[in-house]
Amino acid sequence: MATQGTQQGSYVDAGNEYVRDMAYIGDRITAEPGRSQDPSGHDKKPAEITTPTWPVEPGRYRLVAAKACPWANRAIIVRDLLGLQDVISLGTPGPTHDARSWTFDLDPDGLDPVLGIHWLQDAYFKRVPDYPKGITVPAVVEESTGQVVTNDFPWITHDLFFEWKAFHKEGAPDLWPAAVREEMEEVMRRIFTEVNNGVYRCGFAGSQESFDEAYDRLWTALDWLEERLSTRRYLMGDAITEADVRLFTTLVRFDPVYHGHFKCNRQKLSEMPVLWAYARDLFQTPGFGNNVDFEQIKQHYYVVHADINPTQIVPKGPDLAGWTTPHGREALG
Repeated sequence: MATQGTQQGSYVDAGNEYVRDMAYIGDRITAEPGRSQDPSGHDKKPAEITTPTWPVEPGRYRLVAAKACPWANRAIIVRDLLGLQDVISLGTPGPTHDARSWTFDLDPDGLDPVLGIHWLQDAYFKRVPDYPKGITVPAVVEESTGQVVTNDFPWITHDLFFEWKAFHKEGAPDLWPAAVREEMEEVMRRIFTEVNNGVYRCGFAGSQESFDEAYDRLWTALDWLEERLSTRRYLMGDAITEADVRLFTTLVRFDPVYHGHFKCNRQKLSEMPVLWAYARDLFQTPGFGNNVDFEQIKQHYYVVHADINPTQIVPKGPDLAGWTTPHGREALG
């Protein structure tokens, strides 16, 4: 996601708190026509489905997801954890974008090798001419037509698990375990509102009052997570779930970006012993750290958010060597 619009430098609404626009292209990709599941995993009857559905079909879709963006990064990680690399292709825009949209400047000639486009905007316009909202990642694009299917990021990872199960690798993790799903949804809601989006409410606050409120809410939630994870290895117990993926993509950006750039500076992540060990544990798990690019992360935030960082200077620090040090979390399960 990262952007609510594509114009660099237009993220802070002076005098107001930051409100994220959550309206996306809500189409779903489902295993059976006329069937989907809600986030609780309960089947919906065909008559209850109001969003268009597309069929699960290996080789039909391309996930366009920038490693710089936390919302897109979670889709990359889930695709990797489930072993869908040969089923859904991956296009990776560079860490910055121009006034039009995300660009494929990491690819030769700045051209996505499958979609044949320079700007992700082109895929949106093929679906909705003059698409009026932000050109966001992650986006799932149909390769044959080049049009966006969906950019509804919470559903993208949900459906990679529930709808693409026939193509999961052997031993793929159960990211939505039925036994704890209800509690997990509550945990994920709090993580989203207070942490994932909470750092943005701090960074894009348009007044001191809105910043102070966002800052206090963020640190209340981080203290809650520090306590919760002191007695369990992962958020829901002994196994990695979708909740851990969603928290990780914020934590891994905390010291390089959110602590300074977004003024979330009560402590660094590396100064919170439990969360720091937990984040290192995930980072060292295949699927997580290998899909993190710290340089791209820093380039994105410090260059694109020109109203917060008008010089667009990208800092050299922090020292990232600690991410590969022993975490000691094995003792918890």
